[in-house]
Amino acid sequence: MKRQAIFSCITCTPEGNAGICTACCLSCHDGHELLELWTKRNFRCDCGNSKFGTLACKLLPSKDIENSENSYNHNFKGLYCTCDRPYPDPNVEEQVEMIQCCLCEDWFHEEHLGLTPSDSVGSQIPRDEESEPIYEDFICQNCSPACSFLTLYPENLWVVAKVDSTGSANACSETIELDKNHMDSEPGQPENGTDAEKSVVGKCSETISDSEPGQPENGTEAEKSVVQKCSEKIDESEAGQPENSTEAEKFVVRKCSEKIDGSENVPAAGCVIRTDLNSCPEFEKKPLFLTKNWRNILCRCEKCLEMYKQRKVSYLLDAEDTIVEYEKKAKEKRTEKLEKQEGEALDLLNNLDHVSKVELLHGIKDFQDGLQGLMESAGPSKAITSADIEQMFSKLKNKRKRME
Repeated sequence: MKRQAIFSCITCTPEGNAGICTACCLSCHDGHELLELWTKRNFRCDCGNSKFGTLACKLLPSKDIENSENSYNHNFKGLYCTCDRPYPDPNVEEQVEMIQCCLCEDWFHEEHLGLTPSDSVGSQIPRDEESEPIYEDFICQNCSPACSFLTLYPENLWVVAKVDSTGSANACSETIELDKNHMDSEPGQPENGTDAEKSVVGKCSETISDSEPGQPENGTEAEKSVVQKCSEKIDESEAGQPENSTEAEKFVVRKCSEKIDGSENVPAAGCVIRTDLNSCPEFEKKPLFLTKNWRNILCRCEKCLEMYKQRKVSYLLDAEDTIVEYEKKAKEKRTEKLEKQEGEALDLLNNLDHVSKVELLHGIKDFQDGLQGLMESAGPSKAITSADIEQMFSKLKNKRKRME
């Protein structure tokens, strides 16, 4: 499974070297001390394997000895962030929200992200005026070197927070959403394919200094030459050109591939980056906040695919890897299941006589009252066990006998 909800059973594996799925959490580890870890990518349930001793999985008794491709971190021990503290933290009165890195999938407090203030960039998570995060994915400072290739893309790939005149950090006004279906034209922004292409190249040119005369001798200079030639060689408006900046970016790349002669230091035509990845400069460790749909513009040429594989980040190209896609599919499944259950319940109710319908509705009301009472008695800190549920049903059964 590409992504699923994972739990850690402290009762069975206190060393934090195993994870279990939701089904096994309910069926095989009822009453145990469990930690909810949210979701993990490419993770197979460990329940019943060698890490659990004599405990066998009730749902799938035959398991591999170990899942060698699973990844584990201190989250499985109930610890998070660089501060290595639990959540909720018993030593803190007010719990602070944490955010998850889309690479290592660890969770971090804002004050431990490694954000450094400067004249233009605020030391805060990029948020809108209502303090809601405006980024799609976050990469922590320890994982960011593995994605150093992102610096070769236009700067509008990531979101930053800028400090206004009052000193507070606001969302960068220059952030450009890469979703072509939700992009609105702004004053001064290009409104046709040709201008959009020039704008994209211009944004690239702003981040790269002018290249020296002569043939480029390394990947960085080759990149400067490519951008410079792109700026010079894009033709006037043609029929069928793209009408938004996302398509324009693709169109610029296509123009570059067609019109720029290759050199031994420049990758094959069709590469979005078009520079020697081996010559990519050392990347300063810093957190990155990526804008919406940033994965859609990642290059998919053969050399870049091999580079993703070497850096073990190929999953970034998989649309089903994102939390957004996971939540979308989970919502669709819940809706489908509820619709099916509602249909079955209505069919059952319609086939009952009047007396049976009244008894059924009274039974549902008693069940709701019993469940609410159980939750109120348990409180937020106590787990509800199967024994508690059985006791509740026993009380409902005795109440029904008295009524009869």
